[in-house]
Amino acid sequence: MPTQVRTVRQLEFLPESFDRGASQTLGVLSQDGVMRFINIHTCKLLFHMGSHDDAISTVAVSPNGRHVVAIMDNGSINVYSIQSLTQELNKPPPSQVVVVSGGEADQDLSNIKVKVRSEVVHRPAKSSGRRTQVKLLRPTAGSTAEDKENELPAGLNKKRLVALLKAFGEYPAKYRMFVWRSLLCLPENHAAYSSLTDKGLHSAYLTLNDKYPIKSHKLQRGLQRVLSALAHWAAIFGEAEYLPLVAFPFVKLFQNNPMLCFEVVATVIVNWGQHWFEYFPNPPLNILSMVENVLAHHDKELLQHLVDCGITSQFYVWPLLETLFSEVLTRDEWLRLFDNVFSNHPSFLLMACVAYITCCREPLLLCSQKEDFEYFFHHRNNLDVGAMIKEAYRLMGSTPADIHPRTMLSDFTPLTKGQYPVFNHYPEFIVEYQSREREKIRLQEMEYLRERQEVSALRADFVRRQAEEEAYHAQQELLQKAEEQRRNILAQEDEKLTQQRAKLAAMKRELKVKELQLLDATRRRFLKHQQDLRASQIQGLDREISRKMDLRERETAAAVEDLEVRQMELEAQRRRLEQHLLKAQERMGQEVEEEVEMRMRRAEREEESYTELLHNTETNMQALEESLAEACQLGLESDWQREVAERLQQVEAEQEMKRERLAELHRQTLAEEERLANTVRDVAGRKWDEVMSTRTQLQEQRQPLSSADADGQRQTRRRSPCWTRGLPHRPGATAAVYVAGPAVRPNSATSPKQAGANMVCLNSSSPSESTSTNFSLDRGRAQLDSSERELLKEIRDLRQKLAARAREGSSASSQSVHTLSSQ
Repeated sequence: MPTQVRTVRQLEFLPESFDRGASQTLGVLSQDGVMRFINIHTCKLLFHMGSHDDAISTVAVSPNGRHVVAIMDNGSINVYSIQSLTQELNKPPPSQVVVVSGGEADQDLSNIKVKVRSEVVHRPAKSSGRRTQVKLLRPTAGSTAEDKENELPAGLNKKRLVALLKAFGEYPAKYRMFVWRSLLCLPENHAAYSSLTDKGLHSAYLTLNDKYPIKSHKLQRGLQRVLSALAHWAAIFGEAEYLPLVAFPFVKLFQNNPMLCFEVVATVIVNWGQHWFEYFPNPPLNILSMVENVLAHHDKELLQHLVDCGITSQFYVWPLLETLFSEVLTRDEWLRLFDNVFSNHPSFLLMACVAYITCCREPLLLCSQKEDFEYFFHHRNNLDVGAMIKEAYRLMGSTPADIHPRTMLSDFTPLTKGQYPVFNHYPEFIVEYQSREREKIRLQEMEYLRERQEVSALRADFVRRQAEEEAYHAQQELLQKAEEQRRNILAQEDEKLTQQRAKLAAMKRELKVKELQLLDATRRRFLKHQQDLRASQIQGLDREISRKMDLRERETAAAVEDLEVRQMELEAQRRRLEQHLLKAQERMGQEVEEEVEMRMRRAEREEESYTELLHNTETNMQALEESLAEACQLGLESDWQREVAERLQQVEAEQEMKRERLAELHRQTLAEEERLANTVRDVAGRKWDEVMSTRTQLQEQRQPLSSADADGQRQTRRRSPCWTRGLPHRPGATAAVYVAGPAVRPNSATSPKQAGANMVCLNSSSPSESTSTNFSLDRGRAQLDSSERELLKEIRDLRQKLAARAREGSSASSQSVHTLSSQ
């Protein structure tokens, strides 16, 4: 593929009529929107469709290969005719000529030898440089001059083509371009055409689009190239204004092959347009006169009507010739007409003009205005082209020779091969004069345009400066007004800013006041919250203190009740013990008395056994005392120790449960308890002293006892169970044994030895002595009860004082909270 092809979008095979379904032509649609048709055997580019401006998106080929439908990028749909794109495709194969060879003697048909001879003729096909191999038919030796005139290139015969044309009325559309090229004998001078196109666009056709605007840019460029080549070939073609009208139909037909289009137009001008330029710049009056003469011969009435209406041949013949019927016929009608024009003598075109006029005589006879005739010969009309062509053939055969255009026009002359002929059938001096005048006018126009451009530039400069000055002054005025407006706006903005600042200051003050109020309210709420919290805490403490006090009072009351109950129990036990002791003493006293009496009676008889009896008596007394002391010790000591242990456990539990704020109260309570214990000890010491004094008196009164008895009694005391067995671990317990009351210990001033020396057992005293001892013990118990009551009273007073202090402290804290909240 060529270098500009980077991507292939679509591939389509193009069917041909004579390839037996081989489809040797391949269409390739590339990314640039151009579809190229290539021969797959020779790899030669045959023709292409589309361009960069009119790009193709997709294509579809008809089954018979005659048409290609393309969808363009701009949304339009184009239908292309393959026959009009190329003449080399679908071309019939070269004919084979049978040549009979042999001598005069050999006339037997069996000796006839058939030979097929063909010569290869290299003909340039297109601008792409593709050459086709064409078999040239060698004429037979007996052919006439007329047959030579009818022989056409590529093996065609003009007589046969005309017969085919008369039979069908037109050539096959598939082979029309091929037939035309054969009938016109186009030389396809590539080099000569390239030399003309290399000169570029002719100056006469630079502004062709202004006079003849064409919608298709491709047709516009093709027409411009063909006209420029014609103008470079002959100068007259640059001056003829009607030449674009002549060339446009052929440009539209051969738009993909500009060289063939140029040669067709040149052939038409040289043969069918001969004598057109002899009266230049006027219309060809001689040609128009020929047509008028033929019309006068065949239809005098119509001619007379045209003359009466003031319509000359320039109105009803020249419009048909200068456009070659392209304005009054459709495409198919125009193709049928020129099939017959190219197949006949050049005068057939003039006869076609007369035939068109005579076929339209009825509407022409109805026209009377000049504008109606002009419109009629420049627009399509209701006409049967077949009838017009038949009329043209009738006129060709029935027109007299003296007025027949055939006698005035030369026969068909094809273009020469290699170089194009010189065309000078025009008044050269007029063309040169017009050319010079046109060049002069062009130069003057250019000078005028230059001067006008300069003047325009000066004027534009002046206008620009004037506009700039006016704009400058206007701008200055606007700037001044804008400045004044801005100053007013700034003053207003300053005033607004001052007001806003004042408002902002007022808002700030208001916000500050609100903030202070909010802070004050927050502080008050916080103080009130703290006060409420303190009050709630104080109330909780008060409730806790009250609860503790109530609990303490209840516990004290319970302890007092327990103590009273215990006292009552101890009193009952003491009384039972005293009764038991009294009974034992009485019994022992009786036994002692009986023993003394018995010993007294036996003293005389048994002096020896006296001592033993006394010892036994003392032993019995000691055992009795020990049993009595053990009973007393075990009963009183166990109860008192258990009571004291429970009391101590209660005190320790109370001390652990009290908080730090009640520590002082606990310490005071403990001090009071200590003082109470000291008081109790003092009372017990005094009672002990009284007991000891009473014991001393009793010892002094016991005179009858001998020294031996005294020694025995001391030994008995040393072995007394009151000091050896059941000895209490605490002084209070010891006091409880001998006093039979609450916990009492000896005075601290009395030493242990003295206390031990002065102590006696209760069973050692006489009944009379025990009575005095019981009296002194009861008196001590009464004093102890009174002391306990006083101590409890003092404890209650102390608790009341502590409660009052606590209430004073809570009221002082609440006052301090109120003071802080007010601050």
